[in-house]
Amino acid sequence: MFTIKQIEEAHSKVKSGAEFPNYIQDIKEIGVVAFETWVKDSHTTYFGKDNFQTKSNPKYAELLISDHSSKDKFIEYLKIHQKGKTDYFTFCNHCAETGIEKWVVRLDAMTCIYYDVLGNEILVETIPTK
Repeated sequence: MFTIKQIEEAHSKVKSGAEFPNYIQDIKEIGVVAFETWVKDSHTTYFGKDNFQTKSNPKYAELLISDHSSKDKFIEYLKIHQKGKTDYFTFCNHCAETGIEKWVVRLDAMTCIYYDVLGNEILVETIPTK
C-alpha cells in the first residue's frame, strides 16, 4: 500500500490549484481511492483498497472555520485558486472564511465534495482528467 511519504512527494509538485488534476492522477496511480482533508489544520486521511487508510499530520496551526457558509464567495475563491493565483494555505484560509470545513475526494468518481460545519454539501466538482 501507499505511504504518506509517497503522497507528500506527489503533493510537492503542486504549486497551485492548477496542478491539482496532475496530483490526483499521481496518487491514484499509487493506490489512493479517496481522501478527506480537514481545513482547520489540513490533516488528511487517505483511503486505499481493502479498508487501508493512513493519516497525515496537521500542516499548520488551526484555523477558525466560519459557522456560516457562503457558497458564492467560496466558488469565487475556488476559481481564483484553480487558475493558479493563490497558494494552498491561502486557499485553506479562504475555505475557513467561507465556512468550508472539509473536502472529500473520491478517485473512482473523480469528484471533490466540499462540506460546511453542519455536514452539508456546498459544492460537488468533477475533477478534470489529463
